[in-house]
Amino acid sequence: MRDILMIPVNEEISLIMASDNSGSVGMKEKDAVQVPYETVAYYSFRVAVMECISAGAEPFAVTLQNFCGEDAWEALVKGIEQGMTELGKQNVKITGSTESNFSLSQSAIGLTVLGKIAGRTEHDQLTYNDQTLMAVIGQPLVGQEVVKRKDDVVPLAVFKEICALESVVTIPVGSKGILYELNGLFTNLQFSAKNLETNLDLIKSSGPSTCFIAVYPESLKTKVASIAGRHFHEINYLG
Repeated sequence: MRDILMIPVNEEISLIMASDNSGSVGMKEKDAVQVPYETVAYYSFRVAVMECISAGAEPFAVTLQNFCGEDAWEALVKGIEQGMTELGKQNVKITGSTESNFSLSQSAIGLTVLGKIAGRTEHDQLTYNDQTLMAVIGQPLVGQEVVKRKDDVVPLAVFKEICALESVVTIPVGSKGILYELNGLFTNLQFSAKNLETNLDLIKSSGPSTCFIAVYPESLKTKVASIAGRHFHEINYLG
């Protein structure tokens, strides 16, 4: 199940909206995780933009709701721009607002990515069969792990390249974990930790979408694994 909103504009084009928020992560004294605001916005942006791209949409705008204070705005925008650069997308517009009447004791932002997609039909769920292959690209990380193990976070460039492969379906993994996302993908099968084999924790939060699921046919296994490199973690259904 995708965390997006699809709004048909006409028979040819629909808008896709994907959102993320972040709280108690930033530079304020009472924040649970202390990181620069560039990092806060970068990871919030990647969550939303990965949802947008995996749904087949082309991002064209970002709205940013800033509750960190006016001084944080420039750094937040830089974080979003970093993500755009990694995706090779320099024509995405940024707008938003800052809460400047009151000061919060903890950092918070909300972010929405808007994209356009041809047509007006939402992506159908998949049907699992014996030709279906699955992998997780990246590793589920949360909190300080995201900072300390940033080399284990799947790069946006890798995500973009795999999404561009025909016959590959992708979905970012969020706070509910790999297993939750898998069970939202297929209509005919309910997975459990007991009937899946992988070297990753299937239940653990993936925080700011540090990994994603790829579903693909046998003919593309070598290609997907080659693009993903060391970030490739196959999932086997044991039946």
